[in-house]
Amino acid sequence: MAHPKRKTSKARRDKRRSHHKISDVVLTECTNCGAMHKYHHVCMECGYYRGRQVINVSN
Repeated sequence: MAHPKRKTSKARRDKRRSHHKISDVVLTECTNCGAMHKYHHVCMECGYYRGRQVINVSN
């Protein structure tokens, strides 16, 4: 097995991990009821997705 000749410095290690961050949740407004929901997800307030009812939500 290969062994590293030198210890990887903290700076070099952290530069490599600079893209490992968690991205923000993208919210959009529901076209049916106006509530905010996750992008490409069913609105949990009214049950609509892309203009049609997908799930029944009892209010």
